[in-house]
Amino acid sequence: MKLKFLLIIFFASFTAWSQVKFDAVVSKETLGVNERLRIDFEMNEDGDNFRPPSFQGFVVVGGPNQSISKQWINGKSSFSKTFSYFLQPKATGKLQIGAAEIEINNTVYRTLPIEITVTGAVDLDRDPNDPVNAAADNVHLVAEVSKTNPYLNEAITVVYKLYVSRETSVSGWNEIEAPKFADFWSQSIDDKQFKVYDGSYNGKPYRYVILRRTLLYPQKTGELNIESLSLNINVEAPTNRRDIFGMRITRPAQITVTAPNKKIKVKELPEAGKPENFTGAVGKFDFSVRASKTKLDAQDALDLTLTAKGNGNLKLFNLPKPTLPGSLEVYEPENLQDVSVSLAGMTGKNEERYTIVPQRKGAYPIPPIRFSYFDPTTERYNTISSDEIVITVENGPDALATTDSTNNGSQKPVSQFKYIKSQADLVAQNEDEFFGSKLFWGLLVTPLLLIPLAILFGRKREAYQNDVKGNRLRKADKLARKYLSEAKNNLGNQKAFYLALEKSLHNFLKARLNIQTSDMSKERISRLLQERGVTVTTTAEFLKLLESCEFARYTPTSSVAMQQDYENASRVISEIDKQL
Repeated sequence: MKLKFLLIIFFASFTAWSQVKFDAVVSKETLGVNERLRIDFEMNEDGDNFRPPSFQGFVVVGGPNQSISKQWINGKSSFSKTFSYFLQPKATGKLQIGAAEIEINNTVYRTLPIEITVTGAVDLDRDPNDPVNAAADNVHLVAEVSKTNPYLNEAITVVYKLYVSRETSVSGWNEIEAPKFADFWSQSIDDKQFKVYDGSYNGKPYRYVILRRTLLYPQKTGELNIESLSLNINVEAPTNRRDIFGMRITRPAQITVTAPNKKIKVKELPEAGKPENFTGAVGKFDFSVRASKTKLDAQDALDLTLTAKGNGNLKLFNLPKPTLPGSLEVYEPENLQDVSVSLAGMTGKNEERYTIVPQRKGAYPIPPIRFSYFDPTTERYNTISSDEIVITVENGPDALATTDSTNNGSQKPVSQFKYIKSQADLVAQNEDEFFGSKLFWGLLVTPLLLIPLAILFGRKREAYQNDVKGNRLRKADKLARKYLSEAKNNLGNQKAFYLALEKSLHNFLKARLNIQTSDMSKERISRLLQERGVTVTTTAEFLKLLESCEFARYTPTSSVAMQQDYENASRVISEIDKQL
C-alpha cells in the first residue's frame, strides 16, 4: 500500500513537471541583413529571474515586451507568458541565438539554441506613406574622427552627430549599442544639454545635435577599429499625404540608426633619435624639479617634487626616477595628478613627490634629472634637463668614512653581534605527562557532550529544509539583495542597471508579500503594502521606482538619474522593512 502511494506521488510529480513548457519561437529563420526578426520566449507557467541570451551578432531594436494571458474554459484554466524581442543582424552568415533561462517552481528551464541564416540585403517594399521608410531617409547618425593616422598615444577625438531633416522631429532616443573603444584609453566629454545646430547632409539642409564626444589615446599600433554606435529613435516622420491645408501629414515611428565602424591606422613612434630615458610621454610638456628646502639638519625631512605639465597623455607615462646619495633616506613617491580633459586632449600636470630624510651631516648633490617626450606636431623627441640641487645638512652625525659604493679599508670593523651573550644559562622547563592530564580528559569527554547538540542541530536542520514556503521567501530575499548589489555594480550601464533593479524589487515583494510576479499589479502592490502598515508615501515611492524601471526600457536616462534611483531603492526597501 505504501509503495502504491509513493508511485502515485511520483507519477503526479512527473506529470506536473512534464507539463511545464518553455520555448523560443522566431518569426523567420532566414532573413536579409537589412531585415528584422521577432523572437518570443513562451512559457505556460509563471516563472522568475528570466535571463535572455546575449543575442551575439544582433542588435536589439525592440523589447523586451511582456505579455500575460490567463483563461478559464470549461472549468480548465490556462496560463501563458511571453517575452518578445525584435532583432536586426549585424552581418551575414550563420548566427546562433543562445538559450534563455527561467526559474519555475525552483527548477531552471532553458530553451534550445536557434540557428539563423542571414543573407545579403534584400529588396524591401517601400511604402511612401510608411513613417518608418520616411524616417530612415531623414535621420542619419554620423561618426567624425579627428585624425585617422595618429601616433601611438597621440590624442584623437570621435564626435557622434545625429542629423535630422527639417520636416522630421525626434522625441527621444535610447542607446542600444555603444562603442567599447578596445585598445584605446578613452574618456567621454558629454554635454549636460544638447544644442541644435544648422548644417547639411549630402548637400541638403539639416539640423544636427552632438550626442557624444570622446577623447581617445590609442594604446596599440596598426589598424584599429572604432566600434559603431546604434540608437533606437522615436520620430515624427512626414508622409506623402497632405491635410486640407496642404501641409504634409506626419506619423510616429521608431527606427534604428547606426554610425558605422571607423578604421584608423596608428603609427609606431620613430626609433631614430629616441632617448634612452624615454618612458612614453607624447605631447608637449615642461619639466621641473624642486626641493622644499636645501639646508636642514639630520633627521629633518624635505620634499623633492618632479613635475611634468602641458598637453598630452599625462596619465599614461612614468616620470623619471632621481638618483640620490646613499646617506639620504628616500620614501616611495606620492603621485599627484591635476588633469582636465577636453577635445584638445589632457591638459594639466603629472607630479611625483619624494620625502627625503638625511641621516648625517654633509653636502649631498642631486644630479640633474632628464625628462624626454615625443612631440607629434614636430615629429621629434625633446629632452629637458633639470639643474643640480645640493642638499646641505648642517647639524648631525659626521659622514661615515666609507660608503656603500666605495670602501678604502681605513675604517675599523665593528662586530654587529658584540651585545649578544655567547654563553646563556638555559634552564629546562618541566613538562607534565599528557595522559591523565586535564587536556586529555577534556578531549575525551567533549565529543560525548556534543552528541545532544548534534541531535538538536539535525532536527532544526530538518525543520528548516521542510519549511518550503519559508525557504522560498528566504531565497527571494537573498535574490533581492543580490540583484540590488548587481544594480550598484552596473551604474552607468542603463540596460543592465534597470534590469537588475527591477529583479531586486520583484524578489523583495515576493519575500515580503508572498506574491508571484504575475500578480504584481500596481493596484495589488499598493493595497497589500498599505494593509501591512506601510505608509502611503513609502508605497508611492516604491511604485515610482517600478515605473522608472519600466520607462528605462524605452527612454534614455543619465548616470545621475541611475544613481538617484539606486539610492532611493536602498532607502525605500529599508523603510518598508522597518514598517512591515
